[in-house]
Amino acid sequence: MSQTLIVIDNRADWAPYYPSEQVITFADYLGGHYPSGAARTRVINLSRSFGYLSQGYYCSLLAEARGHRVIPSVRTLNDLSKRSLYRIHLDDFSQRVYKALKDADTSRDIPLLSFFGHTGDPRYDELAQKLFEVFPCPILEITLRYRKQWEIASLRPRSPKGLGDAEESSFAEALDEFSRKVWRRQREQKSARYDLAVLVDPAEALPPSDAKALKHFVKAGRELGVDVELITQRDYLRLPEYDGLFIRATTNIDHYTYRFAKKAESEGLVVIDDSNSILRCTNKIYLADLFRTHKVPSPKTVVLYKDQPGQLDELGEKLGYPIVVKIPDGAFSKGVEKAADPGELKTICKRLFQHSTLLLAQEFLYTDFDWRIGILDRKPLYACRYYMVKDHWQIYRHGQKTDSGGFDTLPTFEVPPAVLEAAVRATRPIGDGFYGVDVKESQGKGFVIEVNDNPSIDSGVEDRYLGTELYRMIMSTLLKRMEAKRGH
Repeated sequence: MSQTLIVIDNRADWAPYYPSEQVITFADYLGGHYPSGAARTRVINLSRSFGYLSQGYYCSLLAEARGHRVIPSVRTLNDLSKRSLYRIHLDDFSQRVYKALKDADTSRDIPLLSFFGHTGDPRYDELAQKLFEVFPCPILEITLRYRKQWEIASLRPRSPKGLGDAEESSFAEALDEFSRKVWRRQREQKSARYDLAVLVDPAEALPPSDAKALKHFVKAGRELGVDVELITQRDYLRLPEYDGLFIRATTNIDHYTYRFAKKAESEGLVVIDDSNSILRCTNKIYLADLFRTHKVPSPKTVVLYKDQPGQLDELGEKLGYPIVVKIPDGAFSKGVEKAADPGELKTICKRLFQHSTLLLAQEFLYTDFDWRIGILDRKPLYACRYYMVKDHWQIYRHGQKTDSGGFDTLPTFEVPPAVLEAAVRATRPIGDGFYGVDVKESQGKGFVIEVNDNPSIDSGVEDRYLGTELYRMIMSTLLKRMEAKRGH
């Protein structure tokens, strides 16, 4: 269970906003006059001054001493106190600033107010969000200036006191989004023992779980005594409020999902899927080498290097045509192509080498369907057969729209033993997370194509055999891990 406290200098400072029991004065906070007993307390420090040894400074200092998560932290306040300190963190910001300001008037400074990473102007939101991640501060005053090129001239933490009417509205909306529990009265009868965040991307075209499946996850968690909340990329700094993180957005290394996993792990949360699983599963080059090292049955595979054109000449003898060529980090059949002959192979490799220094070439095993075996805690959880798109060799076909083939969902005891054995064997060197293993069955043997962290769980597909029990099994695993983490 967690709580959020908003600390202000004077109750009059909160007059423009809705009243809340979670809004307290610095004097109350100093004297310990606030609800206690929550497993985690987060403090949003809205003091009028943040200078060294000011009331705002002491508020953040006391919060850290009490083990409360506070925004802004003392470190952030110290970094923002001198330009020489915060400039160290701004080296990689120039490109973002330039992109936002390419048509701006260079004769004038541009002042911005960022409310929890929002400016109200889409041109600057990417910059503001990045600044918020580096300098977590409720209100940040940003000044942009042109000197041969656009740069961040100054950064300063601000108080909500003195904001105009429109700014007050923007601040309230941003605060509400950042901390949705602020406007609720404390739920004294809350029965949940643990808080679980489920990371989703509402704008994702092919999410790992559809809206109905997410509702099943929430319901299953709450039936087990876990308070489940859907969060998005904007909730990065809220992670310390929770006991666990379940990622339901498509993962990648160069992506916010990986940062979320690393951040959650550093805060002591239970995480599925963990950062190591993301690292190991999202790169097919890594998986190919892992399969070879651990003797996991898989199609014949060759790693192609961009600066060795002669390597393609012998590929036909090694793998036979057709040959499947893949970029290392593709998902949902993207970046996967099939070459029927040497000429087509060279054309495909030339195009794909523009995106990656290394490519994967693999022998083509034709099957009417791919097995997908869901593995959790090193044990088979569910099984599906994903069929190829009609008149196509993959289960997805990407064009103006994305087509997919049909599916069957079966109990795991009906899966050929060789397929199950190959799937479990493939995940052993990766970890004990939640994986979807793609296996081709050929001549009575199972050949692992890849292991996916964060596999799809869609309502009416993967849950067709187990129903709501599938969601309960996954939530039960998360609960057991959270209990073990807390020592229960």
